[in-house]
Amino acid sequence: MSSSQPQAAALLPLLYSYRRCPYAMRARMALLQAGCAFRVHEIVLRDKPAEMLALSPKGTVPVLQLPDGQVLEQSWDIMAWALAPDADGTGWWVRAQTAANLDLLARNDGAFKQQLDRYKYPERHAAQGITQEDARAQAVAILLQPLEQRLSAQPYLGGTTPCATDLAVFPFVRQFAAVQPDWFAEQPWPALQAWLNGWLESALFEACMVKLPTQTESMFPARPAAVTG
Repeated sequence: MSSSQPQAAALLPLLYSYRRCPYAMRARMALLQAGCAFRVHEIVLRDKPAEMLALSPKGTVPVLQLPDGQVLEQSWDIMAWALAPDADGTGWWVRAQTAANLDLLARNDGAFKQQLDRYKYPERHAAQGITQEDARAQAVAILLQPLEQRLSAQPYLGGTTPCATDLAVFPFVRQFAAVQPDWFAEQPWPALQAWLNGWLESALFEACMVKLPTQTESMFPARPAAVTG
């Protein structure tokens, strides 16, 4: 490696990430889709780096430090930074700004995420009288049924091509489906299941989920192939 390469890398954005976190997934997918070169620091949850905590005392990922020193602490803000410029004219960010897509995002990040946590960890909420089945039913009504309805009419939340909302919602639907995969596969949601499987099998998701060393900075590999749109 030439002496100029480390200097060039230091000028790239630095993403503090955790591979399995859905918020970090959406940030990585947006950066990859936008073609942004970036460094990544894969954290260990029980030993969060002091450098990250100094930038963002909230202590959760993702956190993106830009070359000019600006810090983005929310995944949707990171997605906006990556996709809003729309340098390639594909409109990934613009298509996410409709009232319907912003409503889906609010549902996903709010009430659905709350019920998803209760569904994944029912033992934590048993004292409150909340059963796993109750949480599952609430999650379905809040987000999955509206998604099935939307995706029955169009292949992506962006319409005929994807948008930032697809990337933002997908990691959480993935988590929901993984709790009881046999049950999920049996539900009458062909459009939602096809949409989820499409993202799971995509080159973008494969690139997003590459395993990297922890507790050190790495260059995040570029995605190998373009995604529709």
